[in-house]
Amino acid sequence: MKQFRPSPIVFIFLTIFIEFMGASLLVPLIPYIVGRYQSDAFTIGLLVSSFSLAQFFAAPTLGALSDRFGRRPILLMSLVGTGLGFIVFGLANSLPLLFLGRIIGGASGGAVATAQAYIADISKPEDRTKNFGLVGAAFGLGFIMGPAIGGFLGQYSLQLPVFLAAALAIANAGLGYFTVAESLPPEKRQATPWRQVNPFTQLKALVSNPAVRPLLLGFFLFNFAFAGFQSNFAVYTRDRFEWGPQENAWLFAYIGLVSSLVQGVFIRTLIPRFGDANLARWGLALAGLAVTGVALVPSGNWLYVTQGVFALGVGLCLPTLRGLLSERASAQEQGRVIGGSQSLASLAMVIGPLWAGTIFDRIGYTAPYWSAGLWILVALLLINAALPKTKA
Repeated sequence: MKQFRPSPIVFIFLTIFIEFMGASLLVPLIPYIVGRYQSDAFTIGLLVSSFSLAQFFAAPTLGALSDRFGRRPILLMSLVGTGLGFIVFGLANSLPLLFLGRIIGGASGGAVATAQAYIADISKPEDRTKNFGLVGAAFGLGFIMGPAIGGFLGQYSLQLPVFLAAALAIANAGLGYFTVAESLPPEKRQATPWRQVNPFTQLKALVSNPAVRPLLLGFFLFNFAFAGFQSNFAVYTRDRFEWGPQENAWLFAYIGLVSSLVQGVFIRTLIPRFGDANLARWGLALAGLAVTGVALVPSGNWLYVTQGVFALGVGLCLPTLRGLLSERASAQEQGRVIGGSQSLASLAMVIGPLWAGTIFDRIGYTAPYWSAGLWILVALLLINAALPKTKA
């Protein structure tokens, strides 16, 4: 009797979903977990940055290892590492152990990039775009469900959703071990020189290209502002409106739902009509207005208005900015530009939370949102100057 094996696409979808769900379920919880030891916004931002910094250095290394030794062992190792990071974080009884848990999780975060390489390996050319669409679907679903799960289970125990994420990651590693074959045959494997794996070397080569430099700088500034907003938001609602994990969870799930609908459904009909350049401009303008509006709202319920607009703006500008970057790159530079822009976004995720936490503590709880609005305005001006003047 032939043994049933689920499609490897199922495993890949679960891998990406668990990674994003696990990361997003902590968003409404971190201020309350860290608050047992230290409640200032800078410490919370530093904890968020530690994950992104570990991922920034680990992702290209894990990608190079997957090119040399195959995708399967790197995927399984990354999933086990993700589970271990959550276990350490959930069991932590001190601030240093919380940092250790997030650093382990960040260093294991190369699973997403390796999963995308696995999709490229196994997909026929006519199926590749459809299969890559699963990445966006898994990301959106994870971002929607993560905060909702975290907020709901966090009512009973702040550690419960963390251990759930650990169990899912390890269970998925077990599923992959027993059902998923290697996608990269030995004859196609190659060793990447370690000098080329250095993310700073990649970024230096990338920004030397004048065709993409203004777009990349604008892309970085937008992600810098977004990272500060995301890491600091639950601290802001806690201190200003006395919200708890559940209130934040529903709001973040709402943001994820709106953004996913825009990116997954509406953007396909809007791009042919208005073009990437116009949608990028409008998306940045809406996002900038929305984050500034956070500083002005009179009550917490108004955040559903500002963050609905913010989610719309993010949904419009992120895919179109990536499309514009791809258009500016030659065929030989596609991989380097796309990979480099992702490294740049990771670097922004390191610096943005530190900046937002510092000005929150030193200036006031609305300072990160005035600042984010300003940075997004600068990004809009840079990108607008680099784009052709088009008519809708």
